[in-house]
Amino acid sequence: MENFIVSARKYRPSSFQTVVGQQSITVTLKNAIKNAHLAHAYLFCGPRGVGKTSCARIFAKTINCSNVGSDFEACNECESCLSFNENRSYNIHELDAASNNSVDDIRTLIDQVRIPPQIGKYSVYIIDEVHMLSQQAFNAFLKTLEEPPAHAIFVLATTEKHKIIPTILSRCQIFDFSRIKVGDAVSHLKHIANTENINIDEEALNVIAQKADGAMRDALSIFDQIVSFSGKDISFENVIQNLNVLDYDYYFKMVDAFLQGKVTDVLILFNEIVEKGFDGHHFVAGLSSHIRDILVGKDAATLQLLEVSDSVKEKYTQQAKKCEVDFLYDALGILNECDIHYKSSQNQRLLIELTLIQLSQIIESKKKGLRLNLKSKKLLKIFVDGESIGSVKQVVTAVKASAQSTEVVSDPNNGYKAREKKDVVTISSSKSNFAPSVSIKQALKKGIPRNTPISKPKDKPATNGVEEVITGKEPITKEKIEAKLKEFIVSRGRSERVKLALGVIKPEVNGETDVVFQVSNPLQEDDVNSAVNEVKNYLRRELNNSNIEITVKITKAKLSKKVYTETDRFNYLCEKNPALGLLKQKLSLDFE
Repeated sequence: MENFIVSARKYRPSSFQTVVGQQSITVTLKNAIKNAHLAHAYLFCGPRGVGKTSCARIFAKTINCSNVGSDFEACNECESCLSFNENRSYNIHELDAASNNSVDDIRTLIDQVRIPPQIGKYSVYIIDEVHMLSQQAFNAFLKTLEEPPAHAIFVLATTEKHKIIPTILSRCQIFDFSRIKVGDAVSHLKHIANTENINIDEEALNVIAQKADGAMRDALSIFDQIVSFSGKDISFENVIQNLNVLDYDYYFKMVDAFLQGKVTDVLILFNEIVEKGFDGHHFVAGLSSHIRDILVGKDAATLQLLEVSDSVKEKYTQQAKKCEVDFLYDALGILNECDIHYKSSQNQRLLIELTLIQLSQIIESKKKGLRLNLKSKKLLKIFVDGESIGSVKQVVTAVKASAQSTEVVSDPNNGYKAREKKDVVTISSSKSNFAPSVSIKQALKKGIPRNTPISKPKDKPATNGVEEVITGKEPITKEKIEAKLKEFIVSRGRSERVKLALGVIKPEVNGETDVVFQVSNPLQEDDVNSAVNEVKNYLRRELNNSNIEITVKITKAKLSKKVYTETDRFNYLCEKNPALGLLKQKLSLDFE
């Protein structure tokens, strides 16, 4: 029986051209060889299974090749290349830092570096998982790494660059390897399948590439596993069955049920998924990715971001036409909330089912003009006739804008009407104490959202569009000020705190027009100052004196010491009757 070699080893890259998905790095290394600009130390870092160690071995093989081709690839014919291919080369030394991470191991390496190569120009030392070296080993390695012999080149490889000390990083040329794209992985797997005479669907290759999560070695391992399970003919169903991956069709059916508001169908479909043994959290993550892919498929410019086969991409495009962008945004938000609270939930299945019910009601909620936030349960947007006119913040901002650009006047037929301001702002009405706001449609025509209703002061009579001018100078008294101030508090819809502050102030009259409001603390002073202009105008109008001025002052009252504890009470009584203190001292009394 012939020995089986796993695909990850059998099809390991042996030249720069066969390295998958790292073109920028391979081109840089080939140009360095071409121009004879070889550094003494390199650091290859990146995720697992993306070709770091393979590139290091190819680089070491190529720089020692005696017949480098015009494309700067190793010839595979000279003695150096042959010894490398047969794993008997003395020019290339591989060290696993995970098991050789002590100072003694580095000292052995330093002694070995002094020996020149027997064949070729360079001795290349490949240290894999270099981040596993101890702090002392790193420090012992620093000097040799910075100034090695002319024939020595170090290639360090790691998956955790952040664990390497900065002094090592500063002595190396750093190459960051990227994850293998799904398309590149599919192409490489397809090439291997053709070489091995294996029939496999492209959709199945896409699932394998996505499951590998950017690691080519993982993709080849999964490929071998599927071949062992299915033989030479591999279908999409074989792959999802062996890898326990949820079929795309479930997600497409689920979204169709959301759009139709069929809660029953959604729950039955989810129950079928659970009975097949799929984890609920993985289902939520997969559904989120599916909705994201639908959103990507709505625009031709972002369609290239879909890492699926052409047939599945067409399905996404068709379903994207049925989904509104607002629905997709809301669905992603709801699923994100479910993902966050999944691990802390006591009933995880119920949490997912509630999430699916919310997703099924998005369309219906929008028709009713509601859009709810899962956290605050408040309206995120304001709708009129089923159409969004903007967020609450935008509408509130529009109150000021529309109030400054329009005026509300009475109309004999309709009661009120809005018109553009000219010179003077005029608000008048003979039918109600509240003037209506500018309509939403009128505001939208101007590009301004509608404003909120503008309340008209209750105590100010209508002036038929002409502002009242106060010219009187009648004398004022403290009694008149107090009486009118009470009327002002009752007639105005102000906050309770301001009402309380205005109710406790002590007005004083200085001269004929100066009124002083005395308050007891800075907080009351701020509350009174917030309404002082309105109070001043009210008093001027009601008392027919246009010269009234108001000043707010804090009264510095002498604060008496508060008696709280038993000791305070006893000391207070001692001040009244000193004999108590003498009695306590003679009898050695104390507080319990």
